[in-house]
Amino acid sequence: MAMYFSDFPAVSLNRRHWIQWSAAASAVMAGEVMAQPSSASPPRNSDGERSLVVAQIVDLTFGQQDVSRDFLAGSRSAWQDLNARGGVRGRTVRHVTIETDGTPQGLAAAWQAAHRQPECIALSGCVGNAAAAGLVALQTSAGSASPLALVAPWLHNAVTDNEAETVFEVFPGHQIQIAHAIQTHASLGVKQIGVVFASAQVQHQSQAYVFQAAKSLGLQAQILPLPGTEGQAANQLINPTQTIILFVGGTPELHAFTSKLIAPAGRQCFVVALADVNLQVLAQMGGTPKGISIIATQPVPLITSSLPVVRAYRAALSRFFDEAPSPQGLAGFIAARYTAEILGGISGPLTRASMLSALQRRADVNVGGYTVAYQGTKRSNAYVTQSMLTQDGRIIG
Repeated sequence: MAMYFSDFPAVSLNRRHWIQWSAAASAVMAGEVMAQPSSASPPRNSDGERSLVVAQIVDLTFGQQDVSRDFLAGSRSAWQDLNARGGVRGRTVRHVTIETDGTPQGLAAAWQAAHRQPECIALSGCVGNAAAAGLVALQTSAGSASPLALVAPWLHNAVTDNEAETVFEVFPGHQIQIAHAIQTHASLGVKQIGVVFASAQVQHQSQAYVFQAAKSLGLQAQILPLPGTEGQAANQLINPTQTIILFVGGTPELHAFTSKLIAPAGRQCFVVALADVNLQVLAQMGGTPKGISIIATQPVPLITSSLPVVRAYRAALSRFFDEAPSPQGLAGFIAARYTAEILGGISGPLTRASMLSALQRRADVNVGGYTVAYQGTKRSNAYVTQSMLTQDGRIIG
């Protein structure tokens, strides 16, 4: 695990450095936290107060890195842009990133590292999904006397009422994404869809959501064999009879699946994926067979949207990183901006307790056109869009 500040990036986030990033991610297995060299004491602001600290725990293992890397770039852009504009109430926000390998031991060490920093007032934008779910479990079981709020994690499963005491969702989870993806095709008269889960674990987590969404729309969902299956079942996976296939998994698994997929003769096959698929990376990996188009559902506005938050994201990313915009990057930007909006609305001292109290009020927040609203402890609105990767490598939407 490594810890560093956003003003001193430890690794380039440029997609051209994919191989170097993979090597760096595999090295994130050390057993203790290491910080980048800095001054002997945390920076102070003109009013003599120490800077605020917001920590972000990031899983950079191979299966997560295409999502986590872009999400982290978006968050860093937001915090650096905020500080360039004067911070929060004149105070600099020190964005501390803690890398983890996603194991229970690594997550526990990262979570403890954040808690040990007295100036740290929140965890913001923790990513990816498995790591965020592990942190939710740690939050709930720890019973800390001074709990850190877990704000806007990249989390696909809804939290319970008990977990919602310290966990504050911003992005719609798999259940809403799946319903949106299936509804789009049900409206076109489709009666049956095939469903492929990247692994048995993913199937266990999401199968109920798929069946529930399909049933509500009058669709039949046929579960296809798991990737890696051999024999006749493997042929069913390579040559499906359905022209609409819902894929639940990440970018590497989707690429492996679609590279062997054969579209039904004379027909176009659409593979619908969810938010853990990065179309930009998938396009660079190449190999999409003829007759196959890939649609990715994403819990944020289209990156081509004219919404103020999207324009701000693209401007900040261009200013601070040599990086192309992506839905995952926009999500990271929104996570940071939402956290900053909550911080800016607190009257009185900015502490862990005041941050948690402000979040627990669950007031509606408009982040440049992206609204976060709640009914009780649950999100009452969901922003879900879709983009398509065509067989010639173009991204539409």
